[in-house]
Amino acid sequence: MPAFDNERYLKAQKERILERVNTTSHRLYLEFGGKLIGDLHAARVLPGYDPNVKIRLLQQLSDQADIIVCIHAADIQSGRRRADLGITYDRDAMRLIDDLRSRGVDVTAVVITRFNGEPAAAEFQKRLERHNIRVYLHKSIHGYPADIDHVVSDEGFGANPWIEVTRPLVVVTGPGPNSGKMGTCLSQIYHEARQGHISQYAKFETFPVWNLPLLHPVNIAYEAATANLKDANAIDSFHFEAYGKTSVNYNRDLQAFPLLRAVLNRLTGGKCPYQSPTDMGVNCIATGIVDDAAVQQAANLEIARRYFQCYADCQLGRGDQETLDRMREITVKANIDPQERAVVKAARAAAEEGRARGKGSQGIFCGAAMQLPDGTIVTGKNSPLMHAASSMVLNAIKKLAGIPDGLHLLLPEILESVASFKDNLGAVRSPGLDVGEALIALVVSANTNPGAKIALEHIQTLARCDVHLTHIPSPGDESGLRRLGCSLTFDPVAPTKNLFL
Repeated sequence: MPAFDNERYLKAQKERILERVNTTSHRLYLEFGGKLIGDLHAARVLPGYDPNVKIRLLQQLSDQADIIVCIHAADIQSGRRRADLGITYDRDAMRLIDDLRSRGVDVTAVVITRFNGEPAAAEFQKRLERHNIRVYLHKSIHGYPADIDHVVSDEGFGANPWIEVTRPLVVVTGPGPNSGKMGTCLSQIYHEARQGHISQYAKFETFPVWNLPLLHPVNIAYEAATANLKDANAIDSFHFEAYGKTSVNYNRDLQAFPLLRAVLNRLTGGKCPYQSPTDMGVNCIATGIVDDAAVQQAANLEIARRYFQCYADCQLGRGDQETLDRMREITVKANIDPQERAVVKAARAAAEEGRARGKGSQGIFCGAAMQLPDGTIVTGKNSPLMHAASSMVLNAIKKLAGIPDGLHLLLPEILESVASFKDNLGAVRSPGLDVGEALIALVVSANTNPGAKIALEHIQTLARCDVHLTHIPSPGDESGLRRLGCSLTFDPVAPTKNLFL
């Protein structure tokens, strides 16, 4: 049984948002934080959570909501990428629009925030407008948000164009953090006030979960996910002072609240209804948790994965020591040892077994391990014909399909033929099949091999399975495992002595 009930959550979340809409005198601007589609972090820490459940929520609210997508001009110009999908933020924004449209939900407008003439952002605007999508440019506001007199003026929010909306709820979202969602909400509320309407602002953030304990693994996992941002959970002191009740928020919201409340009071003529950051939130995610023990276990596993990702980034020059030190503090807070993660121990044991069997060989021995949904651990080792990750994936789907170890999914002659072809390509130094190539070979083999056809039917079961490699994955292994939806970590060790892979 899943640990998270999506239908129960959807019902509660929709009711909570509409309740807030109905208590607002004119219009509610709802800042939609986190990932609107493909929220894999939530799916990992809340087993059973639908990564696209927020899209389903918007479908249910679509007849009452305008949707605005924000994207920071500098993110477009720099080509900033989503770490989990490897795509740029501008492409992710277009993907978001396509996904919403495919579900019958229209996007009202796109706002390019903090625009200062960036050429890539201007080209992005033209591209969207060619598809009849309304695009607005919001420039940087000097002194935002601290200089309230300037910010809440015709030279501040007033200098931004008014985005025409007509519905009682306006959902403001974006492809990532710091996309300008809150500023867009406040700018709109300023324009509403100039039109004689008092609108309000609310915030929808999945994590941290305000009504779970401060040291609940789900909340600690949020700190692990944002270690590079130095986010830290804390008790909402404003909420406790106002109501005598404990709730959880995080440092940036707590630090910003006095200023935000002052801005909202200025915008609404002193009618801001909030006494605390928790008051602003509408999150009901805890309602969907039906097995807290399973959720805690999954969240601790996610903390361990985040540690390995952070450690690898630091060793490979993509991260910094300060973030790694922060991650180590988080693992201590969670009382876990990442090295005890089941797939880590199994992958390293597989590599050691290969090393023992190949004693005297000059090769590098790699291991891979995956934990299946029932808890079973499946491993793989590298060979001249197969990467360790490829071997692991094939062994996993054989296990799921009940196919005996002795039966081949890929005939040896096919493997040798592909490896020989790769070996004859001058730039290729690794003739063994990576995950992507192995999956293609499996699809081809399914035409003549009944076992391969049966195994393919179980491929979707690998989504969100925990995986560890004892080496840096090749591009084909990493992209293949990502497409399968596996939760991958690795030891930052080169899989070969070659300088060019």
